[in-house]
Amino acid sequence: MGYNVMSASCPSRVVLHRIGARWTVFVVNALEHGPLRFTVLAERIQGVTPKVLTETLRAMEEDGLLARVEYAEQPPRVEYGLTDLGQSLLVPLRAVREWAESHVPEILEARVRAQSARQGA
Repeated sequence: MGYNVMSASCPSRVVLHRIGARWTVFVVNALEHGPLRFTVLAERIQGVTPKVLTETLRAMEEDGLLARVEYAEQPPRVEYGLTDLGQSLLVPLRAVREWAESHVPEILEARVRAQSARQGA
């Protein structure tokens, strides 16, 4: 069975929505080198609220992109790590990240031109 993301009823849209969700990209990048605790993730991903990070982690776990591991210690310790499926996202997301970081000047210049054009109109 083939999937077509351009079809409104295609389940691949759900997958693309998860990958494109605002914080998913940041979580995948933060977990690139191994599992992390919630507080470390929150520190690495500047600007995310604890509530939103919790929601993102739960959704990613539900989608099979990451695993939540609880350790029976005092105090309790929980770590989040990428599954093999989540690891497979690193290559395409790395390419997107590199593109974004290398094209910042052009994007910022285009925004300035657009704002100037609106103000001059």
